[in-house]
Amino acid sequence: MRIFLLFFIAIPLLEMLLLFEVAGYIGGLWTVGLVVLTAVVGIQILKRQGLQTLLRARKRLETGELPAREIVEGMLIAAAGALLLTPGFITDTLGFVFLTPHLRGPIAVWLIGRGIWAVQVKRPEGFQTHSKQGRGDAGNVYEGEYSHKTPESERLDDSADR
Repeated sequence: MRIFLLFFIAIPLLEMLLLFEVAGYIGGLWTVGLVVLTAVVGIQILKRQGLQTLLRARKRLETGELPAREIVEGMLIAAAGALLLTPGFITDTLGFVFLTPHLRGPIAVWLIGRGIWAVQVKRPEGFQTHSKQGRGDAGNVYEGEYSHKTPESERLDDSADR
């Protein structure tokens, strides 16, 4: 818990110091323009990467696989969006790292392997799922019929019994 407190105090202070330093070299307006430019470019990349990750997750779901890596990558992409909208060069750099597919993939695998972000599937008690993949039989098939009675149909049935 203390690390988060330190993170939320230290990072903004470091960002301000770096912004002041850069503004001293290139000027205040150029620094603000650079921060805005990184946010705009980052959001455009974010849209594209987010859509590609969503499509990969959908393909994995269609094949019956759990898209654990894609879920974690989606979380990293969301974090990248938040970091890119936060003014500063340190957060922008970390946001662009999360948006780069060749860096984000290994980070996601590392996070899953370390158990930092675990993806679990929980089923309600009493329910079981069966996969038809790789099985010769069609599985259990239950047949049945049902009818839907409305209050009016019940009154009609009651009058017919009398």
